Formats: sequence, structure tokens, C-alpha cells
Amino acid sequence: MSNFDPHTHLFTELAEFARVLGHAHRLMLLEHIAQGERPVERLAELTGLTIANTSQHLQHLRRAAFVETRRDGKRVLYRLGTGPIENVLSSLRAYAEHTRREIRDLIADPSAAANRLDSITYTELLDRMMNGQVTLLDVRSSEEYALGHLPSALNIPTDELEKRMLELPSDKEVVAYCRGPYCVLSTKAAELLNMKGFKVRRLAAGFPEWKAAGLDVET
Repeated sequence: MSNFDPHTHLFTELAEFARVLGHAHRLMLLEHIAQGERPVERLAELTGLTIANTSQHLQHLRRAAFVETRRDGKRVLYRLGTGPIENVLSSLRAYAEHTRREIRDLIADPSAAANRLDSITYTELLDRMMNGQVTLLDVRSSEEYALGHLPSALNIPTDELEKRMLELPSDKEVVAYCRGPYCVLSTKAAELLNMKGFKVRRLAAGFPEWKAAGLDVET
């Protein structure tokens, strides 16, 4: 008689996935890869890790199918796997935000700006986009913007915003977004625009969550 227990096998498999994700550097790598595919050298630079350490973590993620690769000439590019990985990352962030006061304080920095400024869900944003009522502002780097962005979004990195503010139409509401709910770039941008008299809101989620919902993306 077989001792195989399908329930035990399932939870063992789940525990193995959780073990692979149970490292801060791997979660950081997944966050960067969620913005678009990148080579190991660039991922090492973005995370501050050595190339060897980055490669080791990527191999763990690849074996668990969290990332996939493709060759581009001599380079190997990493992208997210085909499963609902962005949803897993979003769920982890939501749980951390629910249980950790320190993380909520980090999101609210500086000076609790995120709590003072209105946010908008992507469902509401889609309605306003269809009516041409908003200007989408992507405040990530030009590199991240080139890898993928919301349709018709204007790219002005946060540190360039004060000098390039005239590029924004003043007769429409501005919706700023960045890398995700823990990214404070959109908060800082929204606070600056609000001080300058713009009608502005922040996208409650970010680019990875937008992609995870299966919504249109431009490159």
C-alpha cells in the first residue's frame, strides 16, 4: 500500500517555493526583473551584489521557474517566468504592509506624503484614460521606461521633474507611477507637482502590478 499523500506532496512543493523566495537578494532581483529583462551584469549593478553572487541567486530562481533566460548574442537576458510571479510579489508586499508598521512608515516617507496625497486604482485609471482625462507620468529611469511602460505615458524621472515641469499639460490631472507600492519616487513627484498647483494623484500600485493584471504595455 502506497504511503504517498498528495496533500503532503503539495505543501512540500509550496514550502520549496517559499524557501527559494526566502532571501532578500532574490526578491530584489525579481523586483528589478519585473521591470523588464536584463543581463546579469546590470542586475548585479542595480542590486549592489557581485556578479558571482547575482548569478548564484538567479540560478536558484531559474530552477524554481521564477525566471527564464534567452540569449541575445553573447549576453544572457533574464526575464520573469510564465507563472503569476508578479501576483506572488504583490501578495508578499501586501502582507508585509499589513503586518509591519516599519514598512508602512517607509512608504509614507517623506513626512507621511503618501498618506496626504490621493491615490488612484488602475481600474479607475483605465476609465479616465479612455476619456482622455489624465496625463500619465512615469517617474522611473529612462532605462526602465524603455523596457516597458503604461500606454502613452510621459517619462520624466523624479530628479528631472522640477526642470521639465512645463512638459506637463496643466489642464489635465496627472497620475504619477513608478516601480510599485514601495517605490517613493511617485510620492515625491506627486508632492512636488501638488506644491506647484497641479491636480495630481499617485497610482496605488505600479508598473509590475499593471503588467500582472494583463493590461496593455508599450515599449
